[in-house]
Amino acid sequence: MATRHQVRESIVGLLYAEDIGNDGIDKFIDELFEEKKIRNLQKEFALALYTGIRENLVVVDEAINMHLKEWDLTQIGTLERAILRLGAYEILFSELDNAVVINEAIELAKKLCNETSPKFINGVLDAICKEQETH
Repeated sequence: MATRHQVRESIVGLLYAEDIGNDGIDKFIDELFEEKKIRNLQKEFALALYTGIRENLVVVDEAINMHLKEWDLTQIGTLERAILRLGAYEILFSELDNAVVINEAIELAKKLCNETSPKFINGVLDAICKEQETH
């Protein structure tokens, strides 16, 4: 059975694939989850994350864009964008501890992106957390 970290990695993969133009990705979600051994409660968790991000994409992207200092969301790497969307969604819409969310995002960035990405992702997600605390 897949761990939550593996579920998040799969969600980043789905978001990435969709972002680069694979619009029909929904048809392959069940196959992907089965291949990654994402089943039962983990599958429910994965589907909730994926559909939640997609349904709240405008809010998630606005939160990210607000904290990008020198860029906008279209100017950052596709993998970084996918990780930020996942992390921002979990900060804004889940009950998880923000430190856990940020740590997961950093670990994904270390594995999937270049060496500067973890620090960048940490900074943006931390700013979103601080923004949440003031509201």
